[in-house]
Amino acid sequence: MTQSPVGPPGTPPSPALVAPRTGMLLLTAGRLVREEIDRALEARGLSLRHVSALGHLSREPGLSYSALARRAGVTAQSMQATVRQLERAGAVARQSRAGRGRTAELRVTARGRDMLTEVDGVLSATEEPLLAGLSAEERTVLAKGLLQVLSNGWRARRDTPLPVEPPAAGPATPSASPSPSPSPSASAPASASDRAPESAPRPAVE
Repeated sequence: MTQSPVGPPGTPPSPALVAPRTGMLLLTAGRLVREEIDRALEARGLSLRHVSALGHLSREPGLSYSALARRAGVTAQSMQATVRQLERAGAVARQSRAGRGRTAELRVTARGRDMLTEVDGVLSATEEPLLAGLSAEERTVLAKGLLQVLSNGWRARRDTPLPVEPPAAGPATPSASPSPSPSPSASAPASASDRAPESAPRPAVE
């Protein structure tokens, strides 16, 4: 009599009989990585929102609140709160050109660059236990595969490739699409969300 591969009721099926769904594996792995990174950053008084803002500003200095919020996928009001926290920590400086209602430009300070270096070490330390047992070649293949998955997912949602790396420097390539509407004149007042917040007493940096 042939023995059934399925055990008694309540016994998990053999892994050989269950083909893992890639989407569920990504979901589970993503949640695990997020929890580990959140815990490591929280111990340093940081969050992924802080890291995201610093990362965008390090690549594109001088962004406004609204532009930075669009990059991070949050509201301008939420980004203002995040940037104020980074300002209090001395990681971001807000500069405003002369003239009423001008756009506030945000830049990473030397302290902010030090924080990014520290965060990179935190991420490496968090990744290492999760990638244990994978060779350097396997890690490279995994990273490339995940980048392709992200690009496919972004294209499916927005019909736009995910900018996985900063754009290369150089002149923009002419587009065949209709020309966009002219941008407002530099003399035009900035939107309320981009204006530098009213000055207020800043708490001491811890």
